[in-house]
Amino acid sequence: MQKKYSYFIYFLVSILGVTLFSCKDQFNQEDYTAYFGGEIENPKNNYLIFMKGDQVIDTFHLDKNNRFFHKFDSLTPGLYSFKNEPEYQYVYFEKNDSLLIQLNANDFDNSLVFCGRGDEKNNFLMELYLQNEADRNALFEAYEKNVTYFEKSCKNSYNKAKSLYLKRKAFIKWGAEFDKLALASVELNNAYKKEVYPIAHEFRTGNTIKNKLPADYYNYRKAIDLNESALVNYSPFVNYVTALLNNMVLTQSKTMDDEMSLKNNILKLEIADKLIKNNHVKNLVVNNIANMYLLSDQCTENNTKFFNLYAKIATDEKLKKQIMATAKKIHKLHEHAKLPELTLTDTKGNKVLLPSAIKQKTVLFFWTKESESHAVFAHKKIAELKAKYPTYQFVAINVDENTNDWQTELNKHTFEPAFELHTSNFEELKEKWIINKIHRTMIINANGTIKNAFVSLFDVNFEDQLKD
Repeated sequence: MQKKYSYFIYFLVSILGVTLFSCKDQFNQEDYTAYFGGEIENPKNNYLIFMKGDQVIDTFHLDKNNRFFHKFDSLTPGLYSFKNEPEYQYVYFEKNDSLLIQLNANDFDNSLVFCGRGDEKNNFLMELYLQNEADRNALFEAYEKNVTYFEKSCKNSYNKAKSLYLKRKAFIKWGAEFDKLALASVELNNAYKKEVYPIAHEFRTGNTIKNKLPADYYNYRKAIDLNESALVNYSPFVNYVTALLNNMVLTQSKTMDDEMSLKNNILKLEIADKLIKNNHVKNLVVNNIANMYLLSDQCTENNTKFFNLYAKIATDEKLKKQIMATAKKIHKLHEHAKLPELTLTDTKGNKVLLPSAIKQKTVLFFWTKESESHAVFAHKKIAELKAKYPTYQFVAINVDENTNDWQTELNKHTFEPAFELHTSNFEELKEKWIINKIHRTMIINANGTIKNAFVSLFDVNFEDQLKD
């Protein structure tokens, strides 16, 4: 979509240009003054949280026109993030940068633009981020293909991203520290996909491919430093490390059935503890492992064994508390438990209360316009299942913030097999049903109790769950 600067942005640039956005010699080279401001259309709340890693630096309250502007008397150069919850994005500051943003919270990532001193670097990161996201969606089907097809697809998308990186680097001429981040955005996206491929391929096709990969398939691992301090708070890095551990465990497993077992999750913790020396990276990774384990194993005895080791490795007490709080919520979603109540909206605007409205065996699945390939393939899969299992009803729940976006996507794709619902409160859905991955699927009994709250439509054994 075409991005436009608002009048507010132009006004600030014209009024403050001499002070904030002029050449370097306008600044005292001994201070680290920086400025951050902008305008948010359709904000989800009236404030913006500014963070360094997982630490809150400041909170900026929006005025009556949904604008904010802040001067930092001293801001250490580096990577930061800002949130208008539940959405967030990154912003990179070099010394004396002065940045303004404009975004529409209904289309957070696609609408975000930067202007001012330091804007070119940040706009590049956003351009690359959006390209990587589109690339991942486009590769959704490629995970089911043979390794030759997959590697060709990966190479094409990698070359496109690398070309963009080299072009922008030559034009912007950024420094070494930013270059480390920019290059990581290219390399880690490619590495992540290659780590995911053996897992996703086997998960979705039932065919083991881990022993059929080319001898040089994992060569990229040699160039990635798992203890790179400059990247510890960058989600592509954490995502890659998590995928790496999953894949290393899969390589040692006999079948996919073992992938989420107690034994293999303990192995993930042990590998992370051995490979990762940076405590911050280690804490983020082992907590991600713990979150995923909680969504897969509801055996109390197993949980005790897992968390005994987890407690020895994890050192972040705040993250530990969050994990244990999640464990308590997940326990409420055990087999035969009543599904917690949520109010959703149907395509005619009527309120639908679940599970009260459930009168027959039901499959609940989730989708968003932000992952279009998943939405299309999920509905296609549902069409096949509906024909084979007529005693089930299939309910599609859209999690996009904007109701109009949901309606537009329905009209665009003419999804027919499922009963379509929408939630206007994704946070409540996440809180009650622990939906932290769009690929989650829930199977509900006719009386509104849970049969299995933690499955995937694309699990090769999914249909076994539908058989009585």
